[in-house]
Amino acid sequence: MRKPAITQVPIDKTLAERWSGRAYDASKAISSEQTIALLEAARWAPSCMGDQPWRIVVWDKNIDAAAWQKAFDCLAPSNQTWVQHAPLLFLICADTLFSKNAQPNRWAQYDTGAAAQNLCLQASSMDLIAHQLGGFDAEKTREQFNIPAQFTLMAMISVGHRVSESAIPEDLLARETAERSRRPLGELFYQGSWANPIK
Repeated sequence: MRKPAITQVPIDKTLAERWSGRAYDASKAISSEQTIALLEAARWAPSCMGDQPWRIVVWDKNIDAAAWQKAFDCLAPSNQTWVQHAPLLFLICADTLFSKNAQPNRWAQYDTGAAAQNLCLQASSMDLIAHQLGGFDAEKTREQFNIPAQFTLMAMISVGHRVSESAIPEDLLARETAERSRRPLGELFYQGSWANPIK
């Protein structure tokens, strides 16, 4: 199923076709090579002073089902209903301190977001779907996986193969087939001064 972005001018195909699907094919695993490709994409994101503040925990249902289940149990129930079919879960964390000098890194979350987006775009380029999730219990996740306090837990990302439109579960069908939308360019982007819409 494809839902390319409707844009005023053409943009790169990988960007246009990236969207946050929820209907995963539970019968298809993600290979180790595919997982490494996703992580390589994240690794090569830009960061302030090249510090690479992101840390990503990977849970693969087909390699360690128990660890995947522990991560899954940290998700909000509303997300569990569809994430249950995703073979991969990632936890995206941002280091609050620069590794070079242990000083606060106010750009860490910005940079970590870039790494997460790279991962999602790589998934799209591989014909996989990736969905970023804020609906999880961060403190429970920190405790379950012994994540140090200096790291901010930003999001989880589920990744898997898409199912055909005819196989989308009934409870997800309306959400998966709904038209994509974004606010107009002029509401978000300004020319020369604040609130002066770009033309």
